[in-house]
Amino acid sequence: MSNILGISAYYHDAAAALLQDGDIVAAAQEERFTRKKHDPAFPAHAIEYCLGEAGLSLRDLDHVVFYDKPLVKFERLLETYLSYAPNGFRSFVQAMPIWLKEKLYLKSTLKQELSDLAGCKKSELPELMFAGHHQSHAASAFYFSPYDRAAVLCLDGVGEWATTSVWRGVGNKVEPLWEIDFPHSLGLLYSAFTYFTGFRVNSGEYKLMGLAPYGEPKYVDLILDKLLDLKDDGTFRLDMQYFNYCTGLTMTNKKFADLFGGPERRAESDLTQREMDIAASIQKVTEEVVLRLARTIHNETGEKNLCLAGGVALNCVANGRIQREGPFDSIWIQPAAGDAGGAIGAAAVAWYDESEQPRQVNGHDLMRGSYLGPRFTREQIKAYLDSVDAKYVELPDEELMPRLAGILDDEHVVGWFQGRMEFGPRALGGRSIIGDPRSAKMQTVMNLKIKYRESFRPFAPSVLAERVSDYFEQEAESPYMLIVGPVRDELRIPLTPEQQKLFGIEKLKLKRSELPAITHVDYSARIQTVHAETNPRYHALLKAFDEKTGCGVLVNTSFNVRGEPIVCTPEDAYRCFMRTEMDYLVLENFLLAKPDQPHWEKDDSWQQEFELD
Repeated sequence: MSNILGISAYYHDAAAALLQDGDIVAAAQEERFTRKKHDPAFPAHAIEYCLGEAGLSLRDLDHVVFYDKPLVKFERLLETYLSYAPNGFRSFVQAMPIWLKEKLYLKSTLKQELSDLAGCKKSELPELMFAGHHQSHAASAFYFSPYDRAAVLCLDGVGEWATTSVWRGVGNKVEPLWEIDFPHSLGLLYSAFTYFTGFRVNSGEYKLMGLAPYGEPKYVDLILDKLLDLKDDGTFRLDMQYFNYCTGLTMTNKKFADLFGGPERRAESDLTQREMDIAASIQKVTEEVVLRLARTIHNETGEKNLCLAGGVALNCVANGRIQREGPFDSIWIQPAAGDAGGAIGAAAVAWYDESEQPRQVNGHDLMRGSYLGPRFTREQIKAYLDSVDAKYVELPDEELMPRLAGILDDEHVVGWFQGRMEFGPRALGGRSIIGDPRSAKMQTVMNLKIKYRESFRPFAPSVLAERVSDYFEQEAESPYMLIVGPVRDELRIPLTPEQQKLFGIEKLKLKRSELPAITHVDYSARIQTVHAETNPRYHALLKAFDEKTGCGVLVNTSFNVRGEPIVCTPEDAYRCFMRTEMDYLVLENFLLAKPDQPHWEKDDSWQQEFELD
């Protein structure tokens, strides 16, 4: 049996993934173990977990594959600084020592880390290989998709040179077709606006997307006139005089600020209509770029299916538009579309491209629902709960599910921890906080009292896969919460003429549908279809709730507070439960009610543990 370990690290979202004969055995992000969000460090804990899941040691592996080519990246860095010199000297002085000390000699660094982890000599380690950054993205998108052949589009900030790349996947081969190179980057353009509106680059982009429906896209023409030269075929160039990311320590400069009537918003300050309008504008431009690229790729390749990866593929509003308006019969998005998924892709490059192994396609994707992380036994959970004197009842599923349906129907908020932890940025019913979508107060309660985050942030619906079209204008599966679709007309509550005149956050207070907790201000929702085949217990809970209430939908948000990675262990889950105003906690078959728990010292200093995202 062939054992291949893929690694992504040193930039953001470090992760490890283990393939055995091409099948994913385990995959996890380092942040879940270290509790440091987007942790870029060498993923020692994730590697140990993956090896443990398969009962292997590092020396049992055939290959270790890194998701990036650091020498090519260093070449891009040097060429960029030279082409902009003498501008950028401060940034150059900051970057070079790190590169010269760590990143340029990444092969040695990786071998040292691996030999320390294995407790062996470097000469005893398996072969270390390097895949291209976008090659890893493309492999993660195509090889684990349900298609025998497809066009592949990768969009992110930047890999080595590529920021946009197009590929064709057929059988066990993914071949590059063309690319757009740095500094012209849709991902970095979106991140520039993330920075300018006061959110954190590489983590706040989804906030910008969530903010967009509150604004009017009044800056679209300005962006297309000044910042982005967009061609009919979707290819583009940026006017770099407005950006600072090539040479500076920020994303945008004074010239950019002057275009938008003033300096960037300070983090955590009040959001104004300007930020909402800017968010709406860059979101609309992003969707237009992606749609044009999709049409071009379809015309050039003639393929019926499209696979997507790279950080921009997490823009689920754009994905929804490709699905509804694009030319492809079917699309599939890698659930760990960002850098973490590069670990899976890098391992797949070694299996398919290097070893030329055959690929079996059976009409289903090969991501196992993205439930690829650790699971915990009854004995492990009970031992932890007893150690902290937690109070619980243990119930079989046939009693637990109807009881939970009643708890949720009473508008209680439940922490739901079961099965394997999800791989990728979304909680999909393994490590989730759930509630009743019919509750008018649920969004506010969850945002402010449980997640401790901005009130405008929308929540996603988990819906029985067989009932998705009863609630949404959506027929296709969306198991990874990566498609935004419209709520059905008959569930919507029309706005009065006075309500239609409201602006910004005032829109948030209006009840827009019979499922107000998951209906965004533009009548959309980020849909997760739940399938009995991949998550039978979460599906059973939804069935029980449907039987009790006639509603086959639950609110689903990730089990964490703002700035914290999604919980991994029973200890993480209990701690989060006790620190917040969650009402109940489910750990597999253990049910805990908040009032029954021993006294927990109310101390808000824990909020300093996590940097705000």
